[in-house]
Amino acid sequence: MSLKIYNTLTGKKEDFAPIKPPQVKIYTCGVTVYDYNHVGHGRSLIVFDMIRRYLRYLGYNVIFVRNFTDVDDKIINRAKNECVPFTVISDKYIKEYFDDAEKFRIEPADIEPRVTTHIPDIIKFIQELIDKGYAYEVDGDVYFSVRKFKDYGKLSKRSIDELLAGARIEPGEKKKDPLDFALWKSAKAGEPYWESPWGKGRPGWHTECCAMIFKHLGETIDIHGGGLDLTFPHHENEIAQAESLTGKPFARYWIHNGLVTVNGQKMSKSLGNYVTLKEIYSRYEPDILRLLVLSVHYRSPLDFSWEKMEETKKAYERLKNAIQEYEILQKLPVDENFEGDLYSAIQKAQSGFYSAMSDDFNTPEALASLFGLVREMNILKDKAIKQGGISKKALNSYKEAADTLHNIGRDIFGLFDSLQPCTKTEEIKIEKQEEKLDEDLINILIEVRDKARKEKQFAIADTIRDKLAEKGIVIEDTPFGTKWKKA
Repeated sequence: MSLKIYNTLTGKKEDFAPIKPPQVKIYTCGVTVYDYNHVGHGRSLIVFDMIRRYLRYLGYNVIFVRNFTDVDDKIINRAKNECVPFTVISDKYIKEYFDDAEKFRIEPADIEPRVTTHIPDIIKFIQELIDKGYAYEVDGDVYFSVRKFKDYGKLSKRSIDELLAGARIEPGEKKKDPLDFALWKSAKAGEPYWESPWGKGRPGWHTECCAMIFKHLGETIDIHGGGLDLTFPHHENEIAQAESLTGKPFARYWIHNGLVTVNGQKMSKSLGNYVTLKEIYSRYEPDILRLLVLSVHYRSPLDFSWEKMEETKKAYERLKNAIQEYEILQKLPVDENFEGDLYSAIQKAQSGFYSAMSDDFNTPEALASLFGLVREMNILKDKAIKQGGISKKALNSYKEAADTLHNIGRDIFGLFDSLQPCTKTEEIKIEKQEEKLDEDLINILIEVRDKARKEKQFAIADTIRDKLAEKGIVIEDTPFGTKWKKA
């Protein structure tokens, strides 16, 4: 099945086609490190961690870059208030970021660049814009000429006239046009600065990401991501700079996650309605927030409340219990008269899960498929406990269902990392055989089994699977065909 992604640039879902498959280059805007991360930051981190994991599962070689803005007005102001160098503030909150990321099992990016370590790259980028006539210098400040980029507004769907109505020149600014934005800011007394062709100063926010993307990923990337609030002006300004310089598309797909709200208002530090990630994991397992984030489509708003955290906790316990209750079933006596198994339910859940995930990462629908499997697992479990026994086939199917939940939850959703995979008791353990099977014969048997499954001859398919298992061959059904490996 093909993966479809909603592209903010075009306003529609598109088939995902990387520039140089199987390589996929992704950049997401990271945090400005002047305070603790809150749930709004956490949502973006979890969403793009999930996207990266799913792309990797599909076989793509993902190169993932996420930056740190480690010099900024907010960082400088906090440093002044605390009477410390700005680097003390940025270093402290970068460490806090990594602590939070580890708690929530956010995988580290392949490259995590800081603005302050890329000043020469940023200066070079700005100078090239000046040389091409898209930027100009006034008394140590450098501005981008918005009107010279004819496609300005194409990401946020705003016209120049609309933007001009709300634009103005702030006191102290010397730009030629109210729409123009700063690429380089001349240093004020007591502020950090770097030497540049235009004098002492520091980068403007909108140019930092462009320079770091060019350095680490090239002039055109596959996916650029971030929160919806970055669409304008930040990402719009990135496009204007990058495409003015190269004449090429900056990113093929723009992915924006919806905002986190509290009672309908955006969660933000300026409004004082934020909940830090530290507060979350002081009260709940980090998995609970991950599951809450994934229970809402990434493009939709997520209204946060402690009541929703409690509801999500109960849902999480259902998933976790379904995995762990295999240990109960394996202690029941073997009863080969027991009727029923979960193989059809597993196939249905897997098909539903991957179909939903490949439709613009529809995690709510994907979770619904998993909870459908949990429901069938609970029915089989209750029946076995009531009858006081279970067949080997039914028990093995429950184990496969539990492993399916565990593996999908861990590998794609980042859940259940602390849970151990199911193990079998010696009573029903199928011992490995010493004989080795020829690989060609294995492939032939798998082809026969696939045909039997398509024709709904599940007894034949199960017999082939069980016989291969006796020979130490484990098979796995995926949306992309049957895979096998030696146990």
